[in-house]
Amino acid sequence: MVNIDEAIIARLESFGEKFEILVDADLAADFRNPDNEKEIAIEDILAVEEIFKDSKKGDKASEEAMNKIFETTDVLEVASQILHKGTVQLTADQRRQMQEDKRKQVISTIAREAINPQNGLPHPAQRIENAMNEAKVKIDAFKSVDEQVQIALKGIKPLIPIKFERIKMAVRLPSTAAGGAYSAIRPFGNILNEEWQQDGSWIAIVEMAGGLQDDFNHKMASISGGEAETRLIK
Repeated sequence: MVNIDEAIIARLESFGEKFEILVDADLAADFRNPDNEKEIAIEDILAVEEIFKDSKKGDKASEEAMNKIFETTDVLEVASQILHKGTVQLTADQRRQMQEDKRKQVISTIAREAINPQNGLPHPAQRIENAMNEAKVKIDAFKSVDEQVQIALKGIKPLIPIKFERIKMAVRLPSTAAGGAYSAIRPFGNILNEEWQQDGSWIAIVEMAGGLQDDFNHKMASISGGEAETRLIK
């Protein structure tokens, strides 16, 4: 159970009714984060399994009010709705850290998925970050990465040539590295076709996000001791 002295307030106001719960700040932030893949039990977030009208005074919300707004008096269900739909009083440091983490995820996603259409090469993450800073792109800690990637792209397109594009890479691996090809390639994209050569080498066409080509080249070189051959298919 969360230490009640360290808990913060999550609040929802609806149709003249006010509901509050006391929660762990970090767990509540993870619970509300649309990109968080961890499953967090609502009972682990609560400092006390009560729904309040005013938590500072200790006044509990009435069952009548809960039924009116949530159509249930189940504390855990109501608490879950409060966290999803209401506001959480994060500290300034917590909000800053969440925004910074989300910003890094947005930059990483754009660097992985996008290319410079003028030369077909990926943009370095630092270039994307600089463009976002210049465009004054604002990051919302509680919006999804995908949603904010689109906002960021709209902001930086006037500053740098950029677009999302799928590319095809041809790769040839020597027989000594071919056995580990599938596990090495899987994180990058899809193998469209493949063929074993008479000398035991393996060739394939791989479709992937445009920004991954440099990482793909490095990975193929790594698993083959520098003997891999790769090229972008125009």
